[in-house]
Amino acid sequence: MRVKLTEKDVLNPVGEVKKKKINLNPLPYDFDQVSLVDNTKPGASIILKVLSESLGNREFLCVKKPAGAPATDQQIMKASASDLAILALGDCGSCASWVVLDAIRLERRGTPTISIFSDHFAPFARQLAESHGMGDLRILEIEHPIAGLGNDEVEEKAFKIVSNLLYILQIP
Repeated sequence: MRVKLTEKDVLNPVGEVKKKKINLNPLPYDFDQVSLVDNTKPGASIILKVLSESLGNREFLCVKKPAGAPATDQQIMKASASDLAILALGDCGSCASWVVLDAIRLERRGTPTISIFSDHFAPFARQLAESHGMGDLRILEIEHPIAGLGNDEVEEKAFKIVSNLLYILQIP
C-alpha cells in the first residue's frame, strides 16, 4: 500500500502580539442585570440556565449568536446593557476563539465578563486572551466534553461549576 504524506503550514491564532495590556472591568459588588450570551453550541443554553438559577432574583437578558462566528455589533450592544455578561460555550477551536474575542469586545465596552470553556479548551482561551492583551480574562472551566451529551449529563456538569461562579462573584 502506498501512502502520500503532505505537510502544510497552518496559521496559529495565538500569534505573538505586542499589545498593550487591557484591564478587566471590576465585577460589580451588587448587580441586577446579567446578559447570558449563548453561542448556540450544544449544551450552552443548559449551562447558562443552571448558572442563572444560582444567581437568585436577578433580571436576565438572553443574547443568542451563532457558534464559530463573532457576535454582531448589535448583539454586543445588547449584551453590554447589563451589569455583567456570562458567555458560553467554548468547547472547540473556532467557538472558543469567538467567545474570547466577544468577551474582550464586551470588556472594552465597560461590561465585566465571565466566559465558560471546557477544561480541554481553557488553556487555548487563556493564551488567545493573553495575545490580545487581556491575560486575566475571567474563565470558568467545565468538564470536557459537552457536545454529544444528554441534557441531564450537561446539567450535572454545570451544577459542578456553580460554586466556582459564586466564588468569582463573591456571593456567599
